[in-house]
Amino acid sequence: MRDQEEQSLKEAKRTEKRTAEEPARLAKDQARRKSDLAREAAIEKALTARKVKGSEKRATEEAGRLAKDQARRKSDLAREAAIEKALTARRVKGSAKRATEEAGRLAKKQVSRKSDLAREQAIAEDQEARKLKSNK
Repeated sequence: MRDQEEQSLKEAKRTEKRTAEEPARLAKDQARRKSDLAREAAIEKALTARKVKGSEKRATEEAGRLAKDQARRKSDLAREAAIEKALTARRVKGSAKRATEEAGRLAKKQVSRKSDLAREQAIAEDQEARKLKSNK
């Protein structure tokens, strides 16, 4: 029986000790939860700040990229216009050269025809003269 009493006393002391420690444990748990919440809030705030900063950076980079793209398109269009202008100038120059060459070719052909006609006429006159001479 004595053992039972001692056991009961020990159990009562343990219960009393737990009861005495309960408010401290609860306060400690509450402090830990509060600190966890504060840490989570700080992490969330830092994450939000990083997201905002990243968004601003992307917006700035996007504006720069758009400006670069626009400048590149503008230079591409200018280069294409210059190429087209040079091609047109070459075509005009080629047309003028062909027209000049054609005029020269036609003039040579005309001179050649005149020369051929003159030669044929001279041959015909010569033949006519020989014919007249031989008929005499």
